[in-house]
Amino acid sequence: MAPNLVEVLSISVLLALPFIYETSRAFRYYFKFFVYYALVMLVSFFLIPIMAFRAGDVTNLLLASAICKNISRLIGLHWVLRGREHLAEQRACVIVANHQSSLDILGMFEYWNVMKKCTVVAKKELFYAWPFGLAAWLCGLIFIDRLNSGRAKDSINKAATQIKQDQVKLWIFPEGTRKNTGEIHPFKKGAFHVAVSAQLPILPVVYSPYYFLDDRHRTFDSGNVIISALPPISTEGLTMEDIDSLMERVRQCMVDEFMKMSKEVKSDLLPPYQISGS
Repeated sequence: MAPNLVEVLSISVLLALPFIYETSRAFRYYFKFFVYYALVMLVSFFLIPIMAFRAGDVTNLLLASAICKNISRLIGLHWVLRGREHLAEQRACVIVANHQSSLDILGMFEYWNVMKKCTVVAKKELFYAWPFGLAAWLCGLIFIDRLNSGRAKDSINKAATQIKQDQVKLWIFPEGTRKNTGEIHPFKKGAFHVAVSAQLPILPVVYSPYYFLDDRHRTFDSGNVIISALPPISTEGLTMEDIDSLMERVRQCMVDEFMKMSKEVKSDLLPPYQISGS
């Protein structure tokens, strides 16, 4: 029987996809993000029944990350971790990291097995992105209302006591919104309030620049990312009056590391790829 028009069109589209992927920068950009989000949603859907038996347990993220970290290979990302010993130490702390893209989460998936017990502060809007939002809630993520700073602070402070007791790491992006502009932007004080009030050390984590990603020009190539975990910074004995100086000290050490890694990825790590801004 001769193929009908639908079958012919379907085959033609499938045959054309590899060519479009290789020749269209914008198509490649949207396709990679589609694969990323679709697979995370799919994994979330299938893991929800398993996670429901341990609702709110942060160790649920170990199973989720073990599966989701393979997404990086599919979209051409490779992660290099430095300072593993700082992330591996089993103690409660506040992790502060620069935030460039939703791809940051893939880096976290890659090394969640190193951290073992870690949770993340996320905007409450993500909770409604089901099935991912429900799976994240079952993994113990802390959702906050960014438009209500008082309520957000209360939510984090309430969680801090339990985090300290259970030896859980609390991951916060102090810049707030993600900005892939090749710099680390000013920090908000929330993470530092929590660290000082709970007397928890701060562990700075720095992602190298995403030279392979340009949202404005819809570019998403393959690339390497260095994640550098710096030595923890003690808050013991500090008070609320010390928050501004503490925040500036942490940010400066992260900026220094970011600039150092920026030169590295641009000159040594992946010379075959064109680097934005060079």
